[in-house]
Amino acid sequence: MGWMQKTVTALFCVLLGQMALAKAPANSLRPMARPIGITSYVPQPPQVPVFYNARIRPLPRPVFAAVQQPVNRVSEQPEAAVFVHNVPGVQRSLRPMARPKNMRRIMAHAQVSPTLAAADVSGPKRGSVCGDRAIRGQAIAPIRGRISACGIANPVKVTSVDGVALSTPATLDCSAAKALKQWVHSGAKPAVGRMGGGIKSLRVVAHYACRNRNNQSGGKISEHAKGRAIDIAAINLNNGTSLTVLTDWRTSRKGSVLKRMHKAACGPFGTVLGPDANKYHQDHFHFDTARYGNGTYCR
Repeated sequence: MGWMQKTVTALFCVLLGQMALAKAPANSLRPMARPIGITSYVPQPPQVPVFYNARIRPLPRPVFAAVQQPVNRVSEQPEAAVFVHNVPGVQRSLRPMARPKNMRRIMAHAQVSPTLAAADVSGPKRGSVCGDRAIRGQAIAPIRGRISACGIANPVKVTSVDGVALSTPATLDCSAAKALKQWVHSGAKPAVGRMGGGIKSLRVVAHYACRNRNNQSGGKISEHAKGRAIDIAAINLNNGTSLTVLTDWRTSRKGSVLKRMHKAACGPFGTVLGPDANKYHQDHFHFDTARYGNGTYCR
């Protein structure tokens, strides 16, 4: 039985040895040596996470306001300071407004007339006249005619109306300028439609002139002499073609368009004359703002 006990004891020792080797640590449990040259302990800063694009924002500073408190005669307490919340901030940026694009031109006007420059900046739109943004041009000095019946108290030199240019600037009063703009917008443009790409410009052959009607001596003073009339000989289209009163009035397609335009002028203008009126208007439309007792005169 002695040799069996020795054998069992030997096997038990081998099993314990294998178990001890299986649970041995991978690394030494000894502390790591300090780096060479460091004589004192240097603590490492803790790693704090940083969050970008965080939705949490700091609250605005409260408005510090003084609230009047009743004074106690015994304690003589001063005014109490409280925090006021939910006060609305600035509604609009405090940045300065951008300079106007035509600043150099405004400053040039300011050197001549500061009042005129200030009125020009605060007006409805740079280059507009008669208080209408669709009438472009400039106000000019009053016109005195060679005779008392001629002249314009508040003339304007119109270069375009409702986006349609005039072949030459027309000197008119504001009543004629507004009537011309209304006719272009409500009469001429709808009559032309898409023909030729639409209206590009109006060929103006007469505006202000101190003369008699039809340039006849001894006749009545023309409405042109008062700045209330304008003569148009053709309507130029965007494709380079034109509707000419002299050559197209009695044609089929273009003539019908011209007749619709002529009819549409009756209302905005007090007098409308065309090729069917007389021999003096075979090559142009005459529009003026004169009003008579019988209403609008259209021929």
